[in-house]
Amino acid sequence: MEKKSTIVSISERTGFSVSTVSRVLSGKAELARISKSTVEAIQEEAKRCNYKPSLLAKGLRTSKTDTIGLVIPSMENLYFANLASTIIRDARSYGYTTVTVDTTEDEHNERASIESLLARHVDGIIVTPCGQDPAWLENINRNVTPVVLIDRYFNSTELSYVCTDNYQGGFEATKYLLNNGHEKILCIQGTPHSMPVRERVRGYLDALRGHGIEQNARIAGNSFSIQNGYLETKLALNSPERPTAIFALSNTILLGAIKAIKESGLSIPDDISAITFDNNTFLDFIDPPITRISQPVNEIGTLAVKLLMQGIAEKRSTGARMQLQPQLIVCDSVANILMKEKQSVR
Repeated sequence: MEKKSTIVSISERTGFSVSTVSRVLSGKAELARISKSTVEAIQEEAKRCNYKPSLLAKGLRTSKTDTIGLVIPSMENLYFANLASTIIRDARSYGYTTVTVDTTEDEHNERASIESLLARHVDGIIVTPCGQDPAWLENINRNVTPVVLIDRYFNSTELSYVCTDNYQGGFEATKYLLNNGHEKILCIQGTPHSMPVRERVRGYLDALRGHGIEQNARIAGNSFSIQNGYLETKLALNSPERPTAIFALSNTILLGAIKAIKESGLSIPDDISAITFDNNTFLDFIDPPITRISQPVNEIGTLAVKLLMQGIAEKRSTGARMQLQPQLIVCDSVANILMKEKQSVR
C-alpha cells in the first residue's frame, strides 16, 4: 500500500527541490518565476498520487487552517443537534470545516476537548460552556483564538454570545399555564447551575409571583435527560399533591415525562397538561401535539458563525451580546381548567 504522499515524496519522484514543489503546490509558482513546464509536471504528479495538503502544516505556515471547533454538551439533545447542523452548514459557506465535539455536560471533558481543538490550530471556537468560570475561555479568546458562546453565557464577560431570552421563555410558558387556570405547576429543570435553567426558573417564579402564588412553586430535576423527566414525573404523580401541569425545561425532559404519564394510565391534557421549552417537528406528531416555547435555533447558529468570522478577521471575539426572543407555539397539550370548571357547574 502506497504511503501518503508528501511534498518531500513528490520532490523525490519529480526530481525538483522541496522548496520548488512547495511553492508550486501553495500557489506561489508565479511569484517564484517557476517555469510552466515545471509547474505542470509537479501538478500532474500531485494529482496522480492524490496529494492532500496537511492542514496542520498549512496552519504552521499561514496561521490559518480553515477549520473551526464546535463544543456542545449533548448531541443526543435534538436542540443541540439542530444547532450544530446550522453552524456546520453556515461555516461551510465561508469555506470552513467544523470539528464537533460532545462534552456530555462535563467540565473536564470540555477542557480536554478545547485543548484538542487548539492542538489542531483551529481558527476559532464556538462553545456551549459547561462550567461557571469564564476566565480560561477569555484567556483563549484574548491570546490564542476567538471564542463565541452559544445557548449559554457568563455574566460580566468579554466573550461574544448568542442565546435565547430564557427568562422571557420561562415567564411566557408559566403565564400561559396560569391563564388556563393551572396553579399546581411542576417545573422539571435541567442542569441546575446552567444559565438557561437559572433564567427559565426565574421566569417561572416571577410568573407565579405575579399571580400571588409563589408559595406553589415546585421545582425538581437535575439534568437535561429523558430519565430525569421520567423519574421526576413518576414521583410527582405519586405524591399527595399531584400537579395539574408539567413545565419541562427541554424536549428530552418532556419525553421522559410523557412516558411516565402514559405508564400511570393518565392522558394529556385530560388528566395533566404539559408544556415544553424547545421546538422540534416531532412535537407535532405526538398525541396530542405539544405546546412549547420555540427557540430561534437557525438564527442563533447563523449569528454565532457570523460573530466568529468577524472574530477571526479581527483576531479576537468582538464582545457582542445577543439575546433572541422565543415564541410560544400553542397546540393541544394544555387543558383550560377554568373552562372545565364552568362546564361542570352547568
